[in-house]
Amino acid sequence: MSRQETGPPFETQDEAINRLAAIVTATDDGIISQTLEGIIIGWNAGAEKVFHYTAAEVIGQPITTLVPEDRRHEEAQILARLQRDEIVDHFETQRRRKDGAIIEVSLTIYPFRNRYGDLAGATKIVRDITAAKRNQQDLQEREAYLRSVLDTVPDAMIIINPQGSIQSFSLTAERLFGYPAVEVIGQNVSILMPPPYREQHDSYLSRYRTTGERRIIGIGRVVVGRRRDGTTFPMELTVGEAGSPPRQMFIGFVRDLTERQRTQQRLQELQNELIHMSRYTALGEMASTLAHELNQPLSAIANYLSGGRRLLESARLDMLPMAREAMERGTEQALRAGQIIRRLRDFVSRGESEQNHQNLPKLIEEASALALVGVKETGVRVSYALDPAATTVFVDKIQVQQVLLNLIRNAVEATQEMNRRDLLIRTRLCETGIVEVSVADTGTGISESIAEQLFQPFVTTKAHGMGVGLSISRTIIEAHGGRLWAEPNPGGGTVFSFTLKTGLDEDNADV
Repeated sequence: MSRQETGPPFETQDEAINRLAAIVTATDDGIISQTLEGIIIGWNAGAEKVFHYTAAEVIGQPITTLVPEDRRHEEAQILARLQRDEIVDHFETQRRRKDGAIIEVSLTIYPFRNRYGDLAGATKIVRDITAAKRNQQDLQEREAYLRSVLDTVPDAMIIINPQGSIQSFSLTAERLFGYPAVEVIGQNVSILMPPPYREQHDSYLSRYRTTGERRIIGIGRVVVGRRRDGTTFPMELTVGEAGSPPRQMFIGFVRDLTERQRTQQRLQELQNELIHMSRYTALGEMASTLAHELNQPLSAIANYLSGGRRLLESARLDMLPMAREAMERGTEQALRAGQIIRRLRDFVSRGESEQNHQNLPKLIEEASALALVGVKETGVRVSYALDPAATTVFVDKIQVQQVLLNLIRNAVEATQEMNRRDLLIRTRLCETGIVEVSVADTGTGISESIAEQLFQPFVTTKAHGMGVGLSISRTIIEAHGGRLWAEPNPGGGTVFSFTLKTGLDEDNADV
């Protein structure tokens, strides 16, 4: 009859010893027993794996065989703790293997006593943590390297959890927002935003947690940041997502746009200044023609007034109609001179760049009137082909007239040495919301060597030109969202064309 049939199972002392011996033998941890004098008296298979010594090689040897010289003082400290009946738990230190290699180990040390209760020695559980320590060190080095990189990039980095609490705050973020990291860690990221961005950001996170709808994640956008002192600044925010619940994080990269916007504003001011000065350049080239054109009405006014005065001095009643006609003709010439002066004043006036809806035919008419001053004497025939559907453009009137004046004057000059001197100004509605304007001449055309760099600054076909007119003209048109180009005229000469927006599609979309 077996023991299970005679009563409840029990374990004899020998069985218990055998079970414990099996555990000691099977474990991967090294288990070493030593006397108080430091002589090794126990050595399991795990110890062989850790130190590469067999039991026969170390039993009876001093424990210092395994201890580097600079660590041997620890044995006395450990013994003192054991004598106080303390357990040394997870003590990390270094030990030496059979091949001389120094390894990192974790020691847990228990005292053991003899039958009389006296301290007889110690049992050490040794775990090789060399690989773990190396991995930990590598991880720390990678983290340090990554942090050094993130602290030197111009963008501030902020890491938040799904609830919006700040988990990491880079050095650049500290400089940008004025907060030390310790002050913002754990705070809601909305403290870095003024209203209404603060409320919007919280709602975005809440909506994303609930519905998964992305409003800010993976999308760069310009928002307003708030510094510790309460001042605000424009910033570009890009948010990325890392990990998955429950360890999901959001990484925000912030770039201060203050200096960029200031630079863009200054560049815009310089560009406007250049455009403004180019008008004076154009007028300088036209100065003699303008003087001649103004001299005509002024001379006519003087002649009409002089003749009218003589007629009035004769005191003859039959001369009054002629005197009245002289006065009327003088008035017409005065108005003509006034129109020339007004166009000059409007063209040269600085003013802020402002785009609004303009009547295209009227805009072309006014620009042509100024550009064609004195052209009659040159024999150039000017004609127009204006599309009735292309009547409205959304532009800065003076700037676009500057482009037209430059193109028309260039076309007139290009035809001066030709027998056929035709100039055609055409408009057409080429697609929804886009109008094309072209100025075609029958001039000398443009050589291939010049065509490729025609719109670059200081490139010109004129003997006395500066070569900035076409470059500025392209800048103006591109600032209006259009493009300017040149192509050969099938009948000889060149066609310059540019596109403008009507602005009507935007308006209708808002209605």
